[in-house]
Amino acid sequence: MSRLKFEGAWTALVTPFTEENEIDWEGFQKNIEFQISQSITGVLPVGTTGESPTLIWEEHTQVISNCLDLSQKRCGVIAGAGSNSTEEALKATRKAKEVGIESVLLIDCYYNGPSSIELRREYYAKIAQTCPEIYIIPYVIPGRTGTAISPEDLAILSQECPNVRAVKEATGNLQRMKRTRELIGEDFDILSGDDDLTFEMMINPKIKSSGVISVISNVVPGAIEEMTRKVIAGEQAEARAIQEALQPLFGIVTVKCKNERTLSRKRKVAVEDKFRNPLPIKTLMNGLGMPAGLCRPPLGKMTRAGVEIVRNAAKLVWEKNPQILEPIEKAYEVDIGERLANDAYWDTLAYK
Repeated sequence: MSRLKFEGAWTALVTPFTEENEIDWEGFQKNIEFQISQSITGVLPVGTTGESPTLIWEEHTQVISNCLDLSQKRCGVIAGAGSNSTEEALKATRKAKEVGIESVLLIDCYYNGPSSIELRREYYAKIAQTCPEIYIIPYVIPGRTGTAISPEDLAILSQECPNVRAVKEATGNLQRMKRTRELIGEDFDILSGDDDLTFEMMINPKIKSSGVISVISNVVPGAIEEMTRKVIAGEQAEARAIQEALQPLFGIVTVKCKNERTLSRKRKVAVEDKFRNPLPIKTLMNGLGMPAGLCRPPLGKMTRAGVEIVRNAAKLVWEKNPQILEPIEKAYEVDIGERLANDAYWDTLAYK
């Protein structure tokens, strides 16, 4: 198979839904066209940002197929195909290959929590060896899965399976990433899975990340793409300026805030809620007038405090660096300033 370089910015696409909770195909097309208009390197449909756990497999395959058809090779496409069942992930990988996909992202097996050696031998290697003509990208995110393939087993895996030549790193552990680079060498791509760490991972000479699979690029693909390309080109100061301008948005991939609850006898208590991806990014997209829709249960809505955190982050970017959000106005025919100022767009996004 020809060698493919995984670099630049890849958007972990949200799956937009209609009010009836069906996939919004018109909105999906608009979002892909927006990504391509901003010169994104590639897109990732049906990852966890795309709510893969709540899509039935027919929808899963259709999203991948439609994404590939709509992109028309104007950008790359990596398909989400991971599972906590090797057989299920293998079927998804084969189905992705059937529709024309060349690369799949496989998340470490969640909940059943296999050890690192089990992840290597019973999951990644079995799929990679059964489908040698498709690139396999492990996705390491222990905060969600409760497990992680180790750098050592990843190194062995890449030696045994030439089609494993990249990893999505979302551990937040820079020392682990340095160990991965040390063991595997230069001919292997480390992609950031955390928007706020992408710049550091790319400029660190002991990590040398080549890019990012981004959540925030659903909204600002041009800026994320430019930041990664500036680093690759050696223009670190310019890339840093973009990174700093984007910082408020990086802080809302996950949103934590304390909210009041009322118990029996009208007793008030404070509870810290943690709103996780993709709820905050969908909240932002809805507020700005981009196709997103609600999340499928069990994800629901944010509290008013959570929505305001998201809204205020966008306001800050709009006030200081409006050029970052301006492409949305043309693509979706909206007025960003008006939407950020108007409570009506945001009130319905929170629990009453």
